[in-house]
Amino acid sequence: MVRILITLWGLFGILRILIRHGVTPPPELVEDIPAVVWLMKNLAAHRGSGRRGQRLAKALVDLGPSYVKLGQSLATRADVVGEEIAADLSALQDRVPAFAFADVTSAIEDEFNRPLGDLFASFEKVPVAAASISQVHFAVTPDGREVAVKVLRPGVEERFAKDLRLFRHLAYLAERYLTQLRRLKPVAVVEVFADSVALEMDLRMEAAAASELSRNFADDPRFRVPSVDWRRTSRRVMTQERVRGTRIDRTDVLKRKGHDLDTLLLWASEIFFLQVFRDGFFHADMHPGNMFVDDDGTLVPVDFGIMGRLDPPTRYYLADMMIGFLSGNYEMVADVHFRAGYIAADQDRATFQQACRSIGEPLIDLELNEISIARLLAQLFEVTETFEMETQPQLLLLQKTMLVAEGVGRALNPRVNMWELARPLIEDWVLENRGPEARLGHAARDAVDLIGRLPDLASRIDKAAEALSDPKGVRLHPETVGGIVNRLRSNRGSLIAWIAVLLAILALMD
Repeated sequence: MVRILITLWGLFGILRILIRHGVTPPPELVEDIPAVVWLMKNLAAHRGSGRRGQRLAKALVDLGPSYVKLGQSLATRADVVGEEIAADLSALQDRVPAFAFADVTSAIEDEFNRPLGDLFASFEKVPVAAASISQVHFAVTPDGREVAVKVLRPGVEERFAKDLRLFRHLAYLAERYLTQLRRLKPVAVVEVFADSVALEMDLRMEAAAASELSRNFADDPRFRVPSVDWRRTSRRVMTQERVRGTRIDRTDVLKRKGHDLDTLLLWASEIFFLQVFRDGFFHADMHPGNMFVDDDGTLVPVDFGIMGRLDPPTRYYLADMMIGFLSGNYEMVADVHFRAGYIAADQDRATFQQACRSIGEPLIDLELNEISIARLLAQLFEVTETFEMETQPQLLLLQKTMLVAEGVGRALNPRVNMWELARPLIEDWVLENRGPEARLGHAARDAVDLIGRLPDLASRIDKAAEALSDPKGVRLHPETVGGIVNRLRSNRGSLIAWIAVLLAILALMD
């Protein structure tokens, strides 16, 4: 009972601020709740200005840091809030007051059990950035290296844990009692948000992400990830090389320093493509404030708290899907969705193909610089919802990142499409990974993997056959049991035969 009262009081407070900003729930959802009806009636005069998404963003800022973070998370979920609201929420920034330098000192000294002066020769008291989870200070190590030190806010874990309890309970109630909201999967949305916040609150995870991205581009002089100072990094403190450079959207300054904007755009597009398709590991918060150009023209990213991963099958799906759309082969687009299992086999293939055509045909008459792959993906996810495609969080994160990357590209040169610049690289990758030889190679690797699992598979088949034959087991007619057992054992033999054929083909290829 106490928990319900606390939840209702928290909900009342949230609704009061939302309604004050003109973000009102649909009347049919609240017509039987007098308190909410009263709020909507009495706060109507305070209705905010701007689009609904802009009003929601302002309300979340008033609600506090946890809500700002939730809004940033929802900005990647156009499938939940719609593309326009997602775009408005993307503008949410963590602009919160800095916490006291005494708390910074205490946090660092507690983490490393050493005085601040032993760890750093100098430490700037005024932070260069302050956000809801952490803030950043510039410092210099005893050996003279300039670094940036990120420190978690005091008590941030407890504050977010309290708000997450409320979010979870509200999501549970919404999913249980508001049937029209179930398709949005509020409980799953909150859990994804909770997982991302948990990662952001362990700065060792961010440091590890920076280290991995750096290793992936160790031999590429166009892209450099600031090095991590692991001796001064822990769960609540992260120390990284200080970056000196120009924000990538400061085109006037970049030109004045002699940088060629088209070259920077080419490099940025190719590097993004390599992150996504070659490595399957990409920086997922690549707004202009997180990408710098140093004096020698090298691209230098910062802030690695949000990263995305794509496994090889997902990368192949993306490549095939994009090729299908850009070549007008909608049968291929439909086929890749069914093969990947994103669209259930009981859905009508021809109708889905028609839906894909409705997305792709408008691209035909567009100039290359007018085509947005990010918006194409957003429309595709919107359409696939009709065909009961399960939400793919990793693809939604990629789509949002692509949208931001395209914005950066337009800032550098609005007449050029960044994906067209990367086309030779894309074509080489597609030929290497999706051509006939590559597909045969994938099949061969799958066969080798299957051979490795064959003893376990054979054992499972035998156990299944024995269980069916056991008179104490499943009660089936003896003739039915005999038929199933024979099929299991014969399939085991045919499986081995098919593997033998594949091995013979591979031997002939050599």
